[in-house]
Amino acid sequence: MISKNGKPVRFLITKGTRADCKKALNLLAGLQALMLFADRGYDTNEILEFAENQGMTAIIPPKKNRKIHRDYDNNLYKKRHLVENAFLHLKRMRGIATRYAKTTRAFRGAVILASIKIWL
Repeated sequence: MISKNGKPVRFLITKGTRADCKKALNLLAGLQALMLFADRGYDTNEILEFAENQGMTAIIPPKKNRKIHRDYDNNLYKKRHLVENAFLHLKRMRGIATRYAKTTRAFRGAVILASIKIWL
């Protein structure tokens, strides 16, 4: 999760082979936001319903295999670059990009420290 100014708010560490959209609702629970920006990988009915129930506008392009394509604001979607920029900053750190830490606990600590260092 990234705030409006591009700072990380929450993160989860999942197995590399697991779809991120499966854990998205865990990250969204309890957050207040006007809009939810995500890429096509997060275009699931569960995420869209959750966003609507929370009063969020979902700015998520529809998957190409969706039978009924829904509209989204393409101009607002361009703001999603803030999310990509946050990952870019983290991946510049070699230890994080290569998952140098052997344990999940150590990796989580490295991400937290890197986030503090980058966005202070």
